[in-house]
Amino acid sequence: MSAYGINKACYLMQVDRAFREQVRVDPARALAALPLTADERQALLSADVAALKRFGANEILLARIPRFGLLGLSREQYIERMRTLGK
Repeated sequence: MSAYGINKACYLMQVDRAFREQVRVDPARALAALPLTADERQALLSADVAALKRFGANEILLARIPRFGLLGLSREQYIERMRTLGK
């Protein structure tokens, strides 16, 4: 597995308004063209940020998901899910 696809998805969520809107409307379709494994894609779609971090994703880029209210993830949920990494 490579973190490249996850980081690219998170980066695009931050800088590309059209991509960000597509993630809002149809996240599976938005992520379809990105180089993601099935596990990475599922972790993104379920906003499992702890799994994404374990896959090697950059925390700063991951933090963009709740910043823009994407994938149904709130800031509070993001913090709580990231806390599970230490357990």
